[in-house]
Amino acid sequence: MRAGGVSGGGTAIPPFVYQAVKFRAGRLSLIDQTRLPGRVKWLRIRSAADGVQAIKRLAVRGAPNIGVAAAFSLAVEARRLDDRELVARMTDAAGKLISARPTAVNLAWAVRRVLRHIATGRNPAQVRRLVEEEAVRIEREEVERSLAIARAGLELVRDDSVVMTICNTGSLAGPGFGTALGIVLNASEQCRRLRVIACETRPLLQGARLTMLELKRAGVPARLIVDSAAATVMPTCDLVLAGADRVAANGDTANKVGTLMLAVLAREFGKPFYVAAPSSTFDHKMKTGKKMPVEERDPGEVTSFGSCRVAPEGAIAINPAFDVTPARFVTGFVTEKGIVRPPFRRSIARLPRERRA
Repeated sequence: MRAGGVSGGGTAIPPFVYQAVKFRAGRLSLIDQTRLPGRVKWLRIRSAADGVQAIKRLAVRGAPNIGVAAAFSLAVEARRLDDRELVARMTDAAGKLISARPTAVNLAWAVRRVLRHIATGRNPAQVRRLVEEEAVRIEREEVERSLAIARAGLELVRDDSVVMTICNTGSLAGPGFGTALGIVLNASEQCRRLRVIACETRPLLQGARLTMLELKRAGVPARLIVDSAAATVMPTCDLVLAGADRVAANGDTANKVGTLMLAVLAREFGKPFYVAAPSSTFDHKMKTGKKMPVEERDPGEVTSFGSCRVAPEGAIAINPAFDVTPARFVTGFVTEKGIVRPPFRRSIARLPRERRA
């Protein structure tokens, strides 16, 4: 499904929506999101190693999109390897891709789906064909899921709603509409009058750089706040929408650091807090969020603001990329199967179970 297309459910993908991952005739290109909003630069991914680096440095990001990018990186890798080393090198590349961003469950899910075809292919040519077909299938499924999420979440956004978001959860984060921001974009396309409050999302400013860019392209009225202003602004909001990188079987949710803060504030001010995520983000084998891996990134991202140092030499920083929101703070999950409500252990168990290994 591409921009301008129509899903089986009738939701159009408007022309302002990005396609951040493109695979054409065996060639993989990604929008380098570290350059946005100043410049749209396309990166050519020629190997799985290139894919690993793009994922690590957030040139491609968002749980659904990094899964798709990793799957296509394996397809590119399969094309460049000779027959004798195909199986061993593909297996090695898969392990490196999985470890590139350990919190986002879609990454491992997509890689393992592709990797299964190494064992099922009868010869190297068939392996390459099956790997590529599976990557294309994963992308198509994620587009359809995003459109279904956008439709399912429409009931949450009334006319004149004020929606608070964090990080970036639009088409730069996932194929099609994305997840949480996709609900907003679809509501706007359906002529719902709404306004967005976007948290800047320190330290890498995905809210300021990416979410505000997508909202501007879509013509959705939006205002940007520093993360620490969320408590001040929360009383003016009607709804908080966040994405997810992993959801445990009980509903505990890992997402961009700062999400837990919004969930606690939403509870305090009596505002609904919804998480939008496809079924590929739910990890049924993980019972709770207590053991979710939380990526620690370079402390320099905190001690510097872009290329400008803001803390003195020798300052020690803590830089978790994610936090885990306990299920008790979540009003519901917007999935491609509809809105999942408490009790979460029971309702999440009814979601499709994606094969993880």
